[in-house]
Amino acid sequence: MLVAPERSARVAEIVDEARELLEREGPEGLTMRRLAEAVGIRAPSLYKHVQSKEHLEALLMAEAFRGMGAELHEAITGARKGRSATTALAEVGRAYRRWALAHPHLYRLTTGGPLPRERLPEGLEAWTAEPVVVAVGGDPDRARSAWAFAHGMTILELDDRFPPDADLDAAWTAGIGALGEPGGRARPSRPARG
Repeated sequence: MLVAPERSARVAEIVDEARELLEREGPEGLTMRRLAEAVGIRAPSLYKHVQSKEHLEALLMAEAFRGMGAELHEAITGARKGRSATTALAEVGRAYRRWALAHPHLYRLTTGGPLPRERLPEGLEAWTAEPVVVAVGGDPDRARSAWAFAHGMTILELDDRFPPDADLDAAWTAGIGALGEPGGRARPSRPARG
């Protein structure tokens, strides 16, 4: 796993509390004033530890990449043992979905809008994406397509945009099947209906 850059105990405390506020109350609850109160300092003093709200958000994004990356790496390690590309990608997709649904506000912060790459630890984004690249046989274009599919499905699920009777597991299986096969052809996962 990629090691987190060293930071003071106070910054670690601030990031942990910010994550708790975000996870519990959403982006509206994550204000610098509320965060300062939660860690027991005055709001102006918070800026001695984190330069700005954007800096704080970048620290949270780095935490999200580390957490999600650890789960994706664990999934691909388990999937590597003699399984098909579709199976490996399905394992990674399940881990991605599980992490995002467990941390919806952190997921949205990390995947919505432009990514401030210049504020993230070098190599972190690539390390997090590595299991997806491995799962599709090393093809970066297929990896980007797989990520786009997973992100789209996840956001639509978080936004409750699917009909109540939609079988999301079947939709994930179909999409991963199409992306996991060389040439983009899906193997049918169950008999066709009707």
